[in-house]
Amino acid sequence: MDKIVGDFVWDVGKELVNIQKHGIDFTYASQVFKDPKRKVYLDALHSLREDRFICVGKVGDEILTVRLVCRERQIRIFGAGNWRKGKEYYEKDL
Repeated sequence: MDKIVGDFVWDVGKELVNIQKHGIDFTYASQVFKDPKRKVYLDALHSLREDRFICVGKVGDEILTVRLVCRERQIRIFGAGNWRKGKEYYEKDL
């Protein structure tokens, strides 16, 4: 079952797995797009059938990495976490 919040959509089951694994729900993760210094990268390694992206930005005091695709004018989130590499990307060239 999908949940839609504004321009964002996600699978509720994937969100529950993400909460168990990384402690981050997708409503919180979607706030990364409010960071004016956020960075978005094409995830070329995982873009086989469609373009997948990684967005890295600050939410509160933490830097999140959000994995997503863009479909039908919506941002579909399918993963989020506090990955060390995401922090490195965010702090690069600030």
